Amino acid sequence: MKWSLNELRQAKEKPIQFEETLDLESALKQRRSDIISLTPVKVKGIFTLDSRGILGGFNVKTTITVPSTRTFEPVKIPLDFDFSEYYVSEHQDDLSQFDSLDVVIKLDNDILSLEKVIEDNILLQIPMQILSKKEQEATVDEMPQGENWDVLTEKQIEEDSRHNHEIDPRMAKLKNFFKENDDSNSNE
Repeated sequence: MKWSLNELRQAKEKPIQFEETLDLESALKQRRSDIISLTPVKVKGIFTLDSRGILGGFNVKTTITVPSTRTFEPVKIPLDFDFSEYYVSEHQDDLSQFDSLDVVIKLDNDILSLEKVIEDNILLQIPMQILSKKEQEATVDEMPQGENWDVLTEKQIEEDSRHNHEIDPRMAKLKNFFKENDDSNSNE
């Protein structure tokens, strides 16, 4: 679905509402190779014209399947999110009327491609850490291990860092070595 900026400006008289189902699986797989699958994307949206420009508000629903960041097992992530963006001409240089938190997109050739907008926002919704339910509920004994490595929980890391702050008695005399050395250098 594509709209020209002139078509969207007609939203001044009456908001443009739409509801679409998009097949974006192949396009998203080209942009991010670890995507295993994507269900058809249901999009509801509205375009309105206000004093600053064309505002698009959207709701997106889909389910994306990506590998776990720990075991590479497929994990289905249901996505249901809202977002809004302002759209302006690529020739508009003065964006001072927008707030610092407003998302403002300059349209190439003054054409809005809904598919591209939705793809971008789906990619932004994929979390950095992806774990299956089993991995999220795993106990310390169930964490993956290998030769010379294992996965630690945050609690284990915290306990380990506390333990590492204790000074080895054999090294206690060296604790202030550099401090004494710095004091003698500053007196020279």
